[in-house]
Amino acid sequence: MMPDSRKEQERAELHRTIWNIANDLRGSVDGWDFKQYVLGILFYRYISENLTNYINAGEHEVGDTSFDYTKLSDDDAESAREDLVTTKGFFILPSEMFENVRRRAASDENLNETLEKVFDNIEASAQGTDSEENFKGLFDDIDVNSNKLGSTVAKRNERLVKLLNGVGDMKLGDYKDNTIDAFGDAYEFLMGMYASNAGKSGGEYYTPQEVSELLTRIALVGKAEVNKVYDPACGSGSLLLKFAKILGKENVRLGFFGQEINITTYNLCRINMFLHDIDYDKFDIAHGDTLTDPLHWDDEPFEAIVSNPPYSIKWGGDSNPLLINDPRFSPAGVLAPPSKADLAFIMHSLSWLATSGTAAIVCFPGILYRSGKEQKIRKYLIDNNFVDCVIQLPDNLFYGTSIATCIMVLRRSKSENSTLFIDASREFIKVTNSNKLTQENIDKIVAAYTGRNDVPYFVKLVPNGDIADQSYNLSVSTYVEQEDKRESVDITALNAEIEQIVEREDVLRREIAAIIAEIEGR
Repeated sequence: MMPDSRKEQERAELHRTIWNIANDLRGSVDGWDFKQYVLGILFYRYISENLTNYINAGEHEVGDTSFDYTKLSDDDAESAREDLVTTKGFFILPSEMFENVRRRAASDENLNETLEKVFDNIEASAQGTDSEENFKGLFDDIDVNSNKLGSTVAKRNERLVKLLNGVGDMKLGDYKDNTIDAFGDAYEFLMGMYASNAGKSGGEYYTPQEVSELLTRIALVGKAEVNKVYDPACGSGSLLLKFAKILGKENVRLGFFGQEINITTYNLCRINMFLHDIDYDKFDIAHGDTLTDPLHWDDEPFEAIVSNPPYSIKWGGDSNPLLINDPRFSPAGVLAPPSKADLAFIMHSLSWLATSGTAAIVCFPGILYRSGKEQKIRKYLIDNNFVDCVIQLPDNLFYGTSIATCIMVLRRSKSENSTLFIDASREFIKVTNSNKLTQENIDKIVAAYTGRNDVPYFVKLVPNGDIADQSYNLSVSTYVEQEDKRESVDITALNAEIEQIVEREDVLRREIAAIIAEIEGR
């Protein structure tokens, strides 16, 4: 079997397993809560196996090929705690490993207490160390005592056993054979499954993988490596992790940075980093409001920024007197409207963008043409030559909204004083009720962005002076002519055809009249 074919078969089997767990618990735990439990247990399995394999590999290398950490006594394992916390960021006793807890689960009348203790101990192992912030509260959303799991302890434990067995039965492959992709894929399938079913799920919009790839590839044009990647509204981290997939995590030298306001999604993002084998010292995900309380002030500027920030949300704006003097927003001389924070995310991203960096940000179309404060911010961006490109995307690409969004690409060091406009609104295939970018669509858009050559009805490079003449309107349709696909009509030929029809009708009318006269004359 070809490797790709085998991989697809493994992926399909993994997805079936997840669906089976979902069906087993359907009705007792609703979609979003179910996802939290599965992801939490999946994470518990992952870090258990990750630590076990790390320890076993070290022992096997020095000759003890029969060594198995899960079979060790807790007392014997304690001596390795300090070293493991330093290297891996956490520690788990052998008796508290996923494999051992699962084996005893069905006969453990206090399974809920056992799991709660295990989760507390994993978090506690990182306390007071460099990895504390990356482990703190990671298991908060897995409430093993919740009535959502069952009305009695016995019923809750019964479902916890099913969860442990379901996750334990997932075929995640041999660690030497792309195991990490399987863990990550299980996560992404769950996220997509609930985003597509529920649209806006658990307070976040899920960015389709194809859009993530497009944003990442645009941000990476001309780069074989970056210092680090940043997402100011990182959600569950899927955009950040696209860099690991496309560029290779070793080529993101200083790691993955993001901030997320929703506590549940923030926890999921950190879990997602671990599931994709990003070590604790290679990511820094912060919790809080990026616009009013940014938590990466002291970091050097980012060479790559990608984001799909929330559309048209309310923010402090003019009501907060500190914001107009904030160095991120003050250069434009005006703040984004209180009810539409979109351009505040743009200004924030530009502020933290390295001189050699590129930011690719999904935008709501209204910010490209509305007057007032938003027009003044666009004037600042264009007059200072920070907008590299605006891409019109097809409608109906995102879960939860059918609106045709755009991508704004920002750069601080451009060679020409002009802006590229790409109309990619027809670059899609229809899949059930939504539209989807294909690999061919993505390649075509990236090639247009890289080439920067005018293409009728598709690409237009516009001098910034012309944009100023258009009142700083950045809508793609203002600059890229729409192709008229209506059938052209030859008026002369059409008139000649009508004349022939009229003549024919006249002949038919006379013939019918003659027949009627003949009948009446009989």
